Amino acid sequence: MKKKPIVTIDGPSGAGKTTVSRELARRLGFSYVDTGALYRGLAVMAKRAGVAPDDDDGLSGLCQGLTLRFVPGPDGSRLTANSEDLTDLLRTPEISMMASAVSARPVVRRWLLSVQRDLGREGGAVFEGRDMGTVIFPEADVKFFLSADIEVRAGRRHLELMQKGADVSLASVLADMKKRDQNDSTRAEAPLAQAPDAIFVDSTRLSADEVVSEMLERVRKRCGLSLR
Repeated sequence: MKKKPIVTIDGPSGAGKTTVSRELARRLGFSYVDTGALYRGLAVMAKRAGVAPDDDDGLSGLCQGLTLRFVPGPDGSRLTANSEDLTDLLRTPEISMMASAVSARPVVRRWLLSVQRDLGREGGAVFEGRDMGTVIFPEADVKFFLSADIEVRAGRRHLELMQKGADVSLASVLADMKKRDQNDSTRAEAPLAQAPDAIFVDSTRLSADEVVSEMLERVRKRCGLSLR
């Protein structure tokens, strides 16, 4: 019996991947996996332990003693590390930059490769990330690459941070985003890139609902699914 489809959504920071992926999964009746949260969770734990993003031995030891899990919560899945809920610590600018740095280390990517593939073993999931369609699930049933103009992406991320009470300027968010885009797209290990068979979606002038509707139609046509 064929397993349920896997849908991947890759793209840069601030493109709306989290909002869109979560709603697409809900409409499809699939599970939603925010793989970026795994790297952010590792970044939180590395910062606590005083492990530098380029310390491969330290990162390897940290990974071996770490269990990352998604658990249900009142507002969706929560990420735990060794049973501690880290969800509310994941979206700060500092952790975002550190997550980008640790995600470039081969020792980290090898460890999380098996973690992510285990999460997709049964199918029926929407995976959000930066290398889902290129490295983790190259045979995914439907792949999307979601992006937007960088000024729009920075504005969205700035609003998100302000709503959480962060004291950060739009200029600094834009500068950090440009740096992260550069780091993610030029790293040697699994750089951010659109898979050749991925469907490109530009969210610059589209609402989240419009993006989800477009993706739903693509999934329906390709997989022959009925939609909620």
